[in-house]
Formats: sequence, structure tokens, C-alpha cells
Amino acid sequence: MAEQTAPPDSAGATGAISASAGPPPPGPATADARPGKPDAAVVRDALGVGIAVGLSGFAFGVTAAGSGLSLLQICALSLLVFTGASQFALVGALAAGGNPYTAAAGAFFLGVRNAFYGLRLSQLLALPRAVRPVAAHWVIDETTAVTLAQPTRRAARIGFTVTGLTLYVLWNLTTLVGAMGAEALGDTDAWGLDAASPAVFLALLAPMLKSAVERVTAGLAVLLALTLLPVLPAGVPVLLSALAAPVVLFLMGRNQKKATRVKTAQEKATPKGKGERHS
Repeated sequence: MAEQTAPPDSAGATGAISASAGPPPPGPATADARPGKPDAAVVRDALGVGIAVGLSGFAFGVTAAGSGLSLLQICALSLLVFTGASQFALVGALAAGGNPYTAAAGAFFLGVRNAFYGLRLSQLLALPRAVRPVAAHWVIDETTAVTLAQPTRRAARIGFTVTGLTLYVLWNLTTLVGAMGAEALGDTDAWGLDAASPAVFLALLAPMLKSAVERVTAGLAVLLALTLLPVLPAGVPVLLSALAAPVVLFLMGRNQKKATRVKTAQEKATPKGKGERHS
């Protein structure tokens, strides 16, 4: 997280801005303008998310071991990559016989979304420069969801820290346990544990798809991935499903241009002065 936007430091400055430009937008950046939330409530919510998702690291450890990775490689992925969807995408592509470079590329592009999360969270959290590198490592779906749900900057910082710390510790511990216990479980595919992380990811993503455009984009991405899955190497369908976003944006742009042309034609066809009120 590289940038920050600090809120006005004084109540007078806030009042002046409110008087001249209307009420400020909601969010942690306007901490003094919104009612606070008890710290205990923030910690409780953050722990709930961190523990629930952190336990799914066991599924990753088992799945990664079943794909042929060593214990050191599995633990290194959780320690250094620490983004469940990308980790599962990588080991899933490898288990399916995909090229390691293709698998890594798919995992990378899935992880790129965290950079956009960071741009948003940097403004809300406004953390000191010394702690930003550590905080950046914790910018994932779950910490972002908890942080954005808070009404004040203080609550956002508590939510981000507690969620990130709890999830990081539990995810890595359960990854280790899962990798070490994979042999005792036998056939990992029979347990269906590889579906745990995608299920959690979809549960977090679904409430965020509020507009029709977002739902259409997500649906088109799923359709692309499922259509290309039988004909392309493992990992490639995930990369190509990202084309859903520019396709939807292109179609929206065409529709807007068409609507503008129709409106302009209607205005030209209307006699000048028709419908105007004369004094």
C-alpha cells in the first residue's frame, strides 16, 4: 500500500468542508463524522472471519501435497504468497498436468486484484510507512472485506490487523498440518477438499456483485472458463476468463454511444422552441 489520503485534522476544517461542499462521503476517511463501533465488536467480527477462513489452509496443504509438491514448497507458498485463490489455482493447474509457467501465470493474475485492494485500503488505513510492507502482505479478500465494513478509521485498522494476523497464523499452521497429514488421508481427491477455498472465495464475492454490470461480468467470466476448460491446457482458461471485463466494458461503451446518437437525433428533430414556455 503506497499512498494515503489523510482526513482533516480539526473539527473546524471538517465543518468548513461540509458547509461548502455538502456532507462528506461515508467511510473510515471521515471517522469523526460517523458513529463509532466498539473495539470488542470489531475484534469479534475480525476473529470470526480469520478463524473460519484460516482453517481452510488445511485443505490447501492436503491438496498441494496431493499435487506432488514437497513440504517445504507447500509451506513457502503459504508464507510468501498468502492468497488462497492463487495458491489453489497454482496447485490445481500442476495437479492437472499443466505447464508450471502457465500455472504460475494464472496464480499471478489472480493475485493482481490484491494490488487494487491495496490502493483503496491505503487511503482508508493511512498506515505509517514503516509498517506498510508488512501490511501489504496481508491485503487479501478477507482483510479487505472486514476493513471496508468498518465505519471509522480506528475500527478499520483494528479489523485489518486482527483479521490479517489471525488468518496469516492459522493459514500457515493449518497448511503445515494438512501437508503433513495428507499421506494419512489417502486419496485427497476423494475428500473434495480442493473445493473449500473456492467456496469461501465465492461466498465472499457474491455479496459484492451488486450491480447488473458486475453480475454480467462475473457470469461471462465463469462461462468463458467453463467453455475453454476442456480444450485448453490447465491454467489457461482462468487467464482468458479475464477477457470478460473488457468485453462488457466495450459493449457498455457501444450502448452509451448509441443512446447518445439517438438522443442527439431526437433533439435535432424537435422544432426549436417547441414546448418552451413564453412569458
